[in-house]
Amino acid sequence: MRKFTQLEGLVAPLDRANVDTDAIIPKQFLKSIKRSGFGQNLFDEWRYMDHGEPGQDASLRLPNPDFVLNQPRYRGAAILLTRDNFGCGSSREHAPWALEDYGFRALVGTSFADIFYNNCFKNGLLPVMLAKSEVEEMFAQADQFPGYKLRINLENQTVTRPDGKTLSFEVDAFRKFCLLNGFDDIGLTLRHAEKIREFEAMRRIEQPWLFAA
Repeated sequence: MRKFTQLEGLVAPLDRANVDTDAIIPKQFLKSIKRSGFGQNLFDEWRYMDHGEPGQDASLRLPNPDFVLNQPRYRGAAILLTRDNFGCGSSREHAPWALEDYGFRALVGTSFADIFYNNCFKNGLLPVMLAKSEVEEMFAQADQFPGYKLRINLENQTVTRPDGKTLSFEVDAFRKFCLLNGFDDIGLTLRHAEKIREFEAMRRIEQPWLFAA
């Protein structure tokens, strides 16, 4: 998993509340567990005018010109600005996979669904919760100023706007530690690889019948 320490990135404002995981990555694309290749189908039903199916060449599909991610000014965005209850619905881990594969490293909004929120941290995405008034100001600024960027510092737990205003956010200490160091669940376990090997070696001595061919 990639570490997250600091990020300065272009903001794409998704001005919708209660965005569920089936909208983030529709169910027909949940046929792989490779964690990659999902970015082209992120928000598929909103990004394209046709119905998407696995294996389609995205370059041959007709994009929806009204959808925010298809607008040239938001191309290359690394931060998604969201509304209330983003990531609700099913618990599919493909949702953060698709967001990360597309190029997003952080989400900024007022609230996130619990399971989706947890899955973000496990996959290198930082979900930042701020007050509604603060998020509302960001939506207005992102609309008014092309090239609108935010600076996010996880160590200091701050978000800095282009006008210099700095906002603070809360994050669980353990989740922060994992994201700063790039530790997913497997990475955390492998920190103790030597102790695991020692334990297995001792079991072979004390309980050899468990390892009989």
